[in-house]
Amino acid sequence: QVQLVESGGGLVQAGGSLRLSCAASGRTFNKYTMAMAWFRQAPGKEREFVAGVNWSGGTSYYSDSVQGRFTISRNNAENTVDLRMNSLKPEDTAVYYCAAGSYMRLVVNRTPSNDDYWGQGTQVTVSP
Repeated sequence: QVQLVESGGGLVQAGGSLRLSCAASGRTFNKYTMAMAWFRQAPGKEREFVAGVNWSGGTSYYSDSVQGRFTISRNNAENTVDLRMNSLKPEDTAVYYCAAGSYMRLVVNRTPSNDDYWGQGTQVTVSP
């Protein structure tokens, strides 16, 4: 099994910054094969891809809506992945989920799947 624990969510004013962190653990977590990603889900909407990174951290991708404002980074020595969010907007308000698993599903296809591993989520609220 793989356990993913997110932290760092909260309430921030528009234009502010937050950093989310995700710590991975478990016997089947393989840092050398698993991609990691952040998705988010706003009320009444489907879960959507935010950012993803390959196993080494050398390649990262972003959704158009966060490109240039968010930065994903991975630390394989500590089994963590962070999401630095700058210039936050009210439309960034959502529950943010950390995911680990298939590079093809999570990063290339950007499709949430029960075949991958997910954290419980952390709330990010951006006030106008």
